[in-house]
Amino acid sequence: MKIAIDGMGGDHAPKSIVEGVLLALEDFPNIEIQLYGKQQELQPYLKQHERLQVIHCEEVVEGDDDPARAVRRKKDSSMAKILEAVTEKRADACLSAGNTGALMAGGLFKVGRIEGVARPALATTLPTIDGQGFLMLDLGANADAKPENILQYAIMGYVYAKKVRGIDNPRVGLLNIGTEDKKGNDLTKQAFTLLKESNIHFIGNVEARDLLNNVADVVVTDGFTGNMVLKSIEGTAGAMMTMLKEAFMSSGKTKISALLMKNELKNLKGKLDYSEYGGAALFGLQAPVIKAHGSSDARAIYSAIRQASIMVEHHVTEVIKETIAESQK
Repeated sequence: MKIAIDGMGGDHAPKSIVEGVLLALEDFPNIEIQLYGKQQELQPYLKQHERLQVIHCEEVVEGDDDPARAVRRKKDSSMAKILEAVTEKRADACLSAGNTGALMAGGLFKVGRIEGVARPALATTLPTIDGQGFLMLDLGANADAKPENILQYAIMGYVYAKKVRGIDNPRVGLLNIGTEDKKGNDLTKQAFTLLKESNIHFIGNVEARDLLNNVADVVVTDGFTGNMVLKSIEGTAGAMMTMLKEAFMSSGKTKISALLMKNELKNLKGKLDYSEYGGAALFGLQAPVIKAHGSSDARAIYSAIRQASIMVEHHVTEVIKETIAESQK
């Protein structure tokens, strides 16, 4: 399989991107990588590899560029080129850690939606206390949503959890302000009814405070709410690690305790580390489009490449197409 990667996107590009690519090439013998970017900036970090093709691009989509305008006008940018490669079927999937809005706009207008999908959703796997993780969508592709959109998010998330994460009958929960069936606003009440009537394993409403306790395998909500929950989880996890570090470094006695608990603290950090879960996938497009975290290091890029390869290997896009078509009969 071939994966097209934006070598210029993200806070630590191109160094972390190239390092992540080289790690992935070593561990995944079934992939070929097309790396797009400015040759002169990529070159210092590159190593020759028979399954790596570097394609020079003159332009870069910057983080503060207007999303729609950037993809439309910067046609020779690394981001535009990876989307073009997927659209023209020269690559099976693409990945970028760059401008989220531009990647979503480009994915929508260049790669295109699956027939029957009204709105693609941004989805990622988030950590849980037991290490299993859960898939959450939408995380910001659409600030507003209709009940039928949330039903489609649930169907796509269910397919992904089953095919990629290997969960036999994934539990799907609707994010709400209470677990009672009648809770919520008009959107969640109507979405609840649609989900309950569907063929997926819907377990009802779930609350934000229970998300990290593995209350569901898939959690669905509108993009506005999902994005705030995602950033709250990321911010809280980061703050907790900072407070723990400060506490353990506050005196000689606590420093000794930290040394004795080194492995346990490392495991805790690993459970809360986004880099182990890959990127966020745009579900509902004609091919896998993966958005890696803007601050991704080499390990996070490696995990995002692994995620893209698994989606291609398990034909996730094709299964979503079939499932959506079946649900509309």
